[in-house]
Amino acid sequence: MSFLNKLSYFQNRKDAVPDQELARELAETKNKKGIQEIAENLWNENKNIQGDCIKVLYEIGYIDPELIGNFVEDFLKLIKSKNNRLIWGGMIALSTIAKLKADELFPHFEEIKKAIENGSVITVDNGILTLSKIAFTKMEYNEKIFPYLLELLKTCRPKSVAMYSEFIFDAVNEKNKTGFIEVLNKRKKYLNPSQIKRVEKILKKL
Repeated sequence: MSFLNKLSYFQNRKDAVPDQELARELAETKNKKGIQEIAENLWNENKNIQGDCIKVLYEIGYIDPELIGNFVEDFLKLIKSKNNRLIWGGMIALSTIAKLKADELFPHFEEIKKAIENGSVITVDNGILTLSKIAFTKMEYNEKIFPYLLELLKTCRPKSVAMYSEFIFDAVNEKNKTGFIEVLNKRKKYLNPSQIKRVEKILKKL
């Protein structure tokens, strides 16, 4: 029996619960054959099936990133798609495997940047998370990526500062933390009390 039949689309459901349940089933049983079938259907002619499949895959990534690590090239193709659902879904998937696949993702830094600069809020948020995780893995990657992340932190909307600082924290080290702290201290005056509290928590960790 095809696992596609368990997708929300084939269950005539508008919600994502069937996709989440399928992801949990495939992850818990480590069903590589089933996961492969879902990945192949990222390129199905039906956009609804494509959307369900990327949902299943990134939900698997949340549970066990290694199970979807082999599809890094597929996810990179998705972030260059014209279908916004696939772009942000692909970026979420990349964020779940970024530390595992940093060596494969780093050469695509410019493509990820382009997706961030042209993407939806979900794409931007998960793009920042993806780059932060890549930057965490090697100093060479950090030196190239961190200045870009810091610039985003300087220029993003005030409501995003706390969340971005939490995402970027992984990439902060002894060499770059001074600049990170300076940016956060400058931006604090534009934040509300709850946002300041989140930023202060990050600063205390440093």
